[in-house]
Amino acid sequence: MNYQQTLDFLYSKLPMFTRVGASAFKKDLTNTIILCEALDNPQDKFKSIHVAGTNGKGSTSHMLASVLQAQGYKTGLYTSPHLKDFRERIRINGKMMGKTEVVSFVKKQKTLIEKTEPSFFEVTVAMAFDYFAKNEVDIAVIEVGLGGRLDSTNIIIPQISVITNISLDHMNMLGNTLAEIAGEKAGIIKKNIPVVIGETQEESGPVFIKKAKAENAPIVFADQVLTAQDFKIKNSKLSLSVYQDGKIEYKDLQSDLTGVYQHKNILTVLETLAVLNEKAEIKTDQESIYKGISHVKKQTGLQGRWQTLSKNPLVICDTGHNEAGIKEVIKNITQTPYQNLHIVFGMVNDKDISKVLSLMPKNAIYYFCKPDLERGLASNALKEQAAAFNLKGNSYTSVAEAKATALQAADAKDLIFIGGSTFVVAEAI
Repeated sequence: MNYQQTLDFLYSKLPMFTRVGASAFKKDLTNTIILCEALDNPQDKFKSIHVAGTNGKGSTSHMLASVLQAQGYKTGLYTSPHLKDFRERIRINGKMMGKTEVVSFVKKQKTLIEKTEPSFFEVTVAMAFDYFAKNEVDIAVIEVGLGGRLDSTNIIIPQISVITNISLDHMNMLGNTLAEIAGEKAGIIKKNIPVVIGETQEESGPVFIKKAKAENAPIVFADQVLTAQDFKIKNSKLSLSVYQDGKIEYKDLQSDLTGVYQHKNILTVLETLAVLNEKAEIKTDQESIYKGISHVKKQTGLQGRWQTLSKNPLVICDTGHNEAGIKEVIKNITQTPYQNLHIVFGMVNDKDISKVLSLMPKNAIYYFCKPDLERGLASNALKEQAAAFNLKGNSYTSVAEAKATALQAADAKDLIFIGGSTFVVAEAI
């Protein structure tokens, strides 16, 4: 098989969450363990950081990887889903896994894959671990795909576990309350391994504390140790200062991820690195932290986080897609100057979208669209549901058509926001 045939095999033969939803989510780690045992357990051959959470885990993972790269460590990064290229999921020092390596891995493991019948995600996790081990990375940042306890990535024993925040998402698989969802995320907390929690939340906090105590895992809440102040956007960068115990630790720390919500992720990253610095093996200095956080997109290839696609009119996209994520998006919209607001919007069909729709601005012109996947919600159905919340606009057959129509309608001083789903953002980019 060539590269495209290899991808077609992975996409068509294996259950894939982005395509079919919950039926692709395996309720145990058996397949991942079988695959990794056949590969001589590559996950045990490199140091790692494990990152879970409802929102912010992707940004946090990329920031951590960027800082570690800036420090000179050979750094692996495993994330999901990809936006444009499958190989975005597996990087070393920001460079995507080569096409020939993807082909070679699948060719060698094809018999085992067909025998085991794993999910798409289980295969990609095994592929990433094998790639990082063979390339002898110093450390790998591993982002959880979904949940934590039963996620395929949860066979690693990391240097540190990180949980960014908890909000309502994937409730059909993870639970109907924040406490239930937190219980699934808490599954990455391991015996004697320190854990950093990004945000203190009333419902999830006690769940994490109880699990950490049971595992004898040192636990710290980043937002109880550090605070961010002095927010500014200048030169297309978010600038802020970070304080600990009233004393400034980082003055004018700049990030190329300009969503104001990123301050939560930055505090999580800084506290994670501080806890890591207490271990002998992995240390980072202030120079690398400043450089790494300032150049996340350049060093890791991260896209889709309050990303400016073009100007005059200003076109911005963001992958926030659940209630908490959309709240942060709307904060950014309200802080952005514009004359008229246009929103290109699409969602998936296996979630309750009413809370998201209730939050969306009513003073916008909407361009409803369906992302190009089986789980995409039909644009007419989205338009109909949105009308109940006084959101007005037309439906379009594709993201491209909706975006093109918005660009045609908008004046130079208008804002076009594109979002609602990671997959809408992927197509818009």
